[in-house]
Amino acid sequence: MKEILKLENKEQAKFLRKKTQQFDLGRYSPEEVRSLVARMRKIMEEANGIGLAANQVGLSERVFVAQWDDKFYAIFNPKLSKPSKEKEEIEEGCLSIPGKFGMVKRPASVLLTGQSSTGKNVKIKAWDMLARIFQHEVDHLDGKLYVDRMSRFKKLTDVEQEQ
Repeated sequence: MKEILKLENKEQAKFLRKKTQQFDLGRYSPEEVRSLVARMRKIMEEANGIGLAANQVGLSERVFVAQWDDKFYAIFNPKLSKPSKEKEEIEEGCLSIPGKFGMVKRPASVLLTGQSSTGKNVKIKAWDMLARIFQHEVDHLDGKLYVDRMSRFKKLTDVEQEQ
């Protein structure tokens, strides 16, 4: 688990498109779980990302890490519910599709449930950017990428030319 899988690599793309399986916290020691979370966080931060799903680093289990508003999240076996009727369309990017961005419409708020790294049940009502991050990462764990949902597509060069 060193590099982030890329959509442009056919074999890696196949893995990214596979739905992940439940993370069995009982199969791992607390140290192994802490180490996994720390490694995923480091990879995400080194790539200047705000979220990273396990399958982006070659693991087929349901866990993601995210960082927003100075708060760090490590969520195991996440599920989304209660999407708001109100939707927002903003630009998204992805560490697995570097240098490209697209307009994606998503619910403005969601309820995320799952488990913490210690197995405690977690329930987070998220809105705005945090809701978007959670939806983006859960999509990854379901084998979906933002390009599957986007309405318009921009390459980094297009964005740079606008500025």
